[in-house]
Amino acid sequence: MSDEAYPAAPQPAGPPPLITAIRSEIARVILGQDTVIDQVIAALLAGGHVLLEGKPGLGKTALVSALARTFGGHSGRIQFTPDLMPSDVTGFRLFDMRSQTFQLRQGPVFTNLLLADEINRAPAKTQAALLEVMQERQVTIDGETLSLSPPFMTLATQNPVEHEGTYPLPEAQLDRFLMKVVIDYPREMDEREIVARAASESPGTNAPIQIVCRPEDIVAAQAATASIQAVPEVVGYAVALARATRDARQVALGAGTRGAIALVRVAKAYAAMQGRGFVIPDDIKSAALPVLRHRVQLTPEVAISGQEVDEVLRGIIDAVPAPRS
Repeated sequence: MSDEAYPAAPQPAGPPPLITAIRSEIARVILGQDTVIDQVIAALLAGGHVLLEGKPGLGKTALVSALARTFGGHSGRIQFTPDLMPSDVTGFRLFDMRSQTFQLRQGPVFTNLLLADEINRAPAKTQAALLEVMQERQVTIDGETLSLSPPFMTLATQNPVEHEGTYPLPEAQLDRFLMKVVIDYPREMDEREIVARAASESPGTNAPIQIVCRPEDIVAAQAATASIQAVPEVVGYAVALARATRDARQVALGAGTRGAIALVRVAKAYAAMQGRGFVIPDDIKSAALPVLRHRVQLTPEVAISGQEVDEVLRGIIDAVPAPRS
């Protein structure tokens, strides 16, 4: 790749003030999870949805609430259970005896940030209702189509430990999540601070979060992120990574074209978060694990051996040559 391949541009001055302010406010509430915070902000800028995997009690609900409050948006939560119906997600029309008309009861998806807690505990028809909303950004109730107010983002959680009584998401539905973010235990020093802070607060108290922007500012930031330039060499690198997952002998099912698209979209978000107007190969590399880990299915032999998806993906990433500036 020639030196002229990347656009001529001044060195970035650093993260934009909007991103810095959002990140700082969330970090006041969610301690020791800087990588998770950055990945969720990147997904928001890219206009995608996140599958959040982690054990209970690691702050997933607090993360969604804090992010929504930074831009004055609304957040909602659905606890997925085996008896949850699609109408419990999207809403329904109820006959009002007083007015003798059907009145719309909007479901919890009519919000800005939606936490779909333990999505794999609901049956396929309920999962599909949410995933349709995620894809189309609209809800159809009794033949009437209702659009959701932007920005709209879903963070769906899965518990990696408990599998009894669950309905795993099919590969085709997993592919509709832009990223799979893994949240792990914080470091000991951060955990001490979390425990001390929580023990000194009254139950049900929310940490104060300053509103640093408005929903329309997030929509504008999403448009600006989409307009960031990705030269053909960088796009080709994303495609090469996706195709390499299909050829790897440890992989039974590799990433499709949607995976390559997601790589470029998230890479643009990372570029925006650094104040750059163009994507570099390192942005693609940074996006690779959270974008591809849920789009790759290992062969039974590799899975039985105990090898993790991330380990296989790191080997693939190392094997695919990145374009040189």
